[in-house]
Amino acid sequence: MKFAEKCNRIFDEATAAYHVTDHVDAAEPNKYEQGTIEHTLHAKNWIDAVQWHLEDIIRDPQIDPVDALALKRRIDRSNQDRTDMVEEIDTYFRNLYSEVAPLPEASINTESPAWALDRLSILALKIYHMRAEVERGDATPDHRARCQGKLDILLEQRRDLTTAIDTLLDDIAAGRKYMKVYRQMKMYNDPETNPVLYASK
Repeated sequence: MKFAEKCNRIFDEATAAYHVTDHVDAAEPNKYEQGTIEHTLHAKNWIDAVQWHLEDIIRDPQIDPVDALALKRRIDRSNQDRTDMVEEIDTYFRNLYSEVAPLPEASINTESPAWALDRLSILALKIYHMRAEVERGDATPDHRARCQGKLDILLEQRRDLTTAIDTLLDDIAAGRKYMKVYRQMKMYNDPETNPVLYASK
């Protein structure tokens, strides 16, 4: 099984595991050994699943404004955790291919492998929830048909992205592509670069 295909399996496992309780505060049942890439991939999708549902909750038109602010802060922290984890996955790839000498004609990709895998993780969630809409017993036939059309497109998108990621990894391993990791420079989280934060000191 190629790497992106394995990721799809792990992302689907984590998405299904989240929906056993379907609660944003549930503990993650990660069966993979700590320190392995499989463990990180499962944890990555779990973060995405929790954030997906936080984004649903905060859009409740009846939500209390105080609760909404607390949720917004939690979503901000989740975004930071998600970015940190993407960088952790890219570090795994950089170490994995550290001995590969790029060919003279090697080129760089538009995004790193881990950011492509981030999109694959989100696709697992989109597919799960769109399939749930297709199977909704209280939905109209027209709604289910529209959602089936969207589901078909999402599945095609996942096939294409899976192939593209595995091709990218093959190219990096063969020296036809090389990767660089640009660390995050989020200014609004940094009290030294966010004017609102440093003005309040």
